[in-house]
Amino acid sequence: MMIPGIGALRVWRRNFESWKRFSGSFLVAALGNPLFYLASIGYGLGRFVTNIDGLPYAVFLTPGILATAAMNSASFETTFGSFTRLHEQNTYAAILATPCSVADIVAGDILWAATKSTLAVLFVLIVTGAAGLLPSWLAVATLPVAFLSGLTFAALGMIATARAGSYSFFDYYFTLGISAMVFFCGVFFPLESLPSWAQGVAWFLPLTHAVRLSRGLVAGLPGTAMAGDVAWLAIVAAAGFALAERLVRRRLIL
Repeated sequence: MMIPGIGALRVWRRNFESWKRFSGSFLVAALGNPLFYLASIGYGLGRFVTNIDGLPYAVFLTPGILATAAMNSASFETTFGSFTRLHEQNTYAAILATPCSVADIVAGDILWAATKSTLAVLFVLIVTGAAGLLPSWLAVATLPVAFLSGLTFAALGMIATARAGSYSFFDYYFTLGISAMVFFCGVFFPLESLPSWAQGVAWFLPLTHAVRLSRGLVAGLPGTAMAGDVAWLAIVAAAGFALAERLVRRRLIL
């Protein structure tokens, strides 16, 4: 595996300059699903659900929405966005004609996806804060959590992109991977309500740790267990980058 250099920041900037033209649609996408979840499930269903862990259901749901927003933003960027640059527009091949390496390209796309995750969570924080769903000021610390989560899911998305033969491949990735995690990682209900074997499986899923970190911060109850959550997300991000760089390099350099 090659180590990315300053070229990764140049790739990041290239993506940023391209994105600025469509930033308005990003705001709609970043807020759309989270607000629908909060309105229909947090407030609608929440009227019939008792407090969970001492929190109203809408407040309990908010950290899961924040973590999911970070996951979705990063995943879409390094699947559909990166696949377009790799396969349809041949942007990666053009960048390789510059001093940038494959590691720079992969790292630049992952960094950009993590940046978008942080922006998405910032917008959701503003809305949920205005709605009174953030009981602790520590909720602002979910922004670095969003960036780390973005790195993790962006790296996983790059692996999927390197293996994809067409856009339809992502139907499997999002249906069997991303969507499944939303329902089994503690977003809508405590993990303790799952069977013990399911809890064991959920522990390995990165969204579980993103949700736990966000929930502890939003509730104002940080704990030492958070260090393990941070470590696992970092491990998955690093391993994901190493594998993604190798697979993308194989695809670009035959």
